[in-house]
Amino acid sequence: MKIAFIGLGNMGGPMAMNLHKAGHQVSGFDLSEAACKKYAADGLSIADTAAATLEGAEVVVSMLPASQHVEALYLGDKGLIGKIAPGTLVIDSSTIAAASSRKVAEAGAARGIAVLDAPVSGGTGGAIAGTLTFMVGGSPADLERARPLLEKMGANIFHAGDAGAGQTAKICNNMLLGILMIGTSEALALGVANGLDPKVLSEIMRRSSGGNWALEKYNPMPGVMETAPASKNYAGGFGTDLMLKDLGLAQENAAAVRAATPLGGLARNLYAAHSLAGHGALDFSSVLKMLQKG
Repeated sequence: MKIAFIGLGNMGGPMAMNLHKAGHQVSGFDLSEAACKKYAADGLSIADTAAATLEGAEVVVSMLPASQHVEALYLGDKGLIGKIAPGTLVIDSSTIAAASSRKVAEAGAARGIAVLDAPVSGGTGGAIAGTLTFMVGGSPADLERARPLLEKMGANIFHAGDAGAGQTAKICNNMLLGILMIGTSEALALGVANGLDPKVLSEIMRRSSGGNWALEKYNPMPGVMETAPASKNYAGGFGTDLMLKDLGLAQENAAAVRAATPLGGLARNLYAAHSLAGHGALDFSSVLKMLQKG
């Protein structure tokens, strides 16, 4: 299958490579010259422009930073929706506002183009390993058409509902993730301040009622979990500014539907303070730094 893949960043690049390794003809593009060179060296075909990836493409996949980037890519007089052939399937795996996903889906439908919003969870490790979780919004028939490709990039695929539902599910998940990482960091910082060994405390909590994903796979305390970003000076992983963006999307959505999310709002403020302190590029688990004694 010929696939256009737009956005070869920390997540998109490995996803495109997994499709390439599965035998698909992938034409990739990114505004970053360094990213293009990196994946070209790995054997991925690189186009000169986003529009150039569309030649002969049966499927278009995009993984971009924010709503404005997705809308600029697909919509308007110069947007790709006007250039994509009718009958093509578009899969946008960016994490953006549900309203933006619905705009792209409506524009696609007007031209006979199927559009799915399919944001992911699993981080860069999941993108590399092909074990991502996809939360998909769109028609069931379009999802079944996309499933063979999604299965090459992920291990879990959920149909959340109509267009935009995948984005809503994603912001709910990431709001909870942001909250539980702060709570986990607080508990570990408290224990260490009292002289407890963070490895021992982590194992106690992991096997008790405080057990959660951060303790299982993503411990925020350096040295506890060798594979976690915390043990690599908080490099890689999921950046604080990206978590801040997702928490902002959650708060915007909550305001729109008049939902009460007090902990989500507090979490957003704490990550905002952490970012302003100069830690925006570090993994979001580095929020432990602002809670730790000394």
